[in-house]
Amino acid sequence: MNALAGSGQGVRSGAAFPAEALRAQFPALQRGGSFIHFDNAAGAQVPQLVLDAVNRHLIDHNVQRGGRYPQTRAVDAMIARARASVAAFVNARRPEEIAFGLNATSFIRLVSLAIGQTLGARNEIIITDLDHEANIATWLVLERMGARFLWWRMRSDGALHAQDLAPLLTPRTRIVACTLTSNALGSVTDVRAAADLAHAAGAEIFLDGVHYGPHGPIDVQAFDCDYLVCSGYKIFAPHMGFLWGRYEVLERLPTFREEFIPDAPPGKIEAGTFAYENVAGMDAAVGYLARLGRTLSGRPGLPDAHSLGADAQAAMTAIRGYEQRLSLETARMLRECGATVYGIDADARVGERVPTFCFNLPGILPQRVTEAAAEAGIALRDGHMYSPRLMDRLGVSRETGVVRASLVHYNTPAEVHRLGEVLARLRRSG
Repeated sequence: MNALAGSGQGVRSGAAFPAEALRAQFPALQRGGSFIHFDNAAGAQVPQLVLDAVNRHLIDHNVQRGGRYPQTRAVDAMIARARASVAAFVNARRPEEIAFGLNATSFIRLVSLAIGQTLGARNEIIITDLDHEANIATWLVLERMGARFLWWRMRSDGALHAQDLAPLLTPRTRIVACTLTSNALGSVTDVRAAADLAHAAGAEIFLDGVHYGPHGPIDVQAFDCDYLVCSGYKIFAPHMGFLWGRYEVLERLPTFREEFIPDAPPGKIEAGTFAYENVAGMDAAVGYLARLGRTLSGRPGLPDAHSLGADAQAAMTAIRGYEQRLSLETARMLRECGATVYGIDADARVGERVPTFCFNLPGILPQRVTEAAAEAGIALRDGHMYSPRLMDRLGVSRETGVVRASLVHYNTPAEVHRLGEVLARLRRSG
């Protein structure tokens, strides 16, 4: 069974998830009035706690780290704190396994270039046709370095199945690169099963965790992966990315570094200066989630360094459960509107997806759907979702693509119903 497909019920049995109350913590949602943000897969909104952390950094210590005066030491302390909190968020073994940077794509490229220098007899790389192009093209470029590629194909249900990975693995496999969750279809991959198979063959596994990040608990030890990348701006933080890597794997990884940087993680991974204020925001985003988890668990007080990971995991477990309700409601609405839904749409398999839906309305171009939604104050997205190869598998045009509605925990069933009204009117008008 998919390790990520559990029931995901709330922390306290029977407790209602406080989506409406949480919306008050997101200034953009309050200022937006009746605006509905269903484009969260492209970037989520941020809570006040995060905005305060970013502002505090820019006002109080917007300086370079590594100096001797108080403001620069405050930057050093903030980065250390953020590294520890993100490590707790993903259940890393040590903070040094976390590297900060521009975005997830840049980290995929960094790792792929390093892997390309260490191929040798193990020159086979397994990629999938379900992934975002960032986790495909960055590997395919290694063909010029002697890499050979095998495709782990999704099935007609829009999901990757571990049984299909097994026959692709050989003693020549260097790494398997796959997504935790499709940014287009919302399908969740059983990455632990994939990791077990890859490691049994002597290979490594690289996970794109960007889309799963805001939807459920990330536990790199339970996943038994070797690398994982995420984007902070999907997890209620500003624009930034982070890489987790197994420490001993990062130690061996050949990377560019300036001479004065120690040849050890995380410094050897973090080339140049990154956006410190956005890292401060990521730290605060973990704090927001930890506070939520602590509240839902009924524990008094604020999270501390010892409880942060467990509190954040509790929040993500509760979010996973609530979002299954959103998935069921969205799937029902789309069926009633006569939409063609791509990927997993059976209610019995709701635990194998997140509330991200790609669909089309018969005879109506995706662009027209998103324009009609925009006129009604609802943000959707149309196109190939940065997954053109997936569009080919779905049998839809890369140029027109599909419509995507992507929900997170501050969205509500009432918002889903409003979208349903727009789609129903659009169908009636032809």
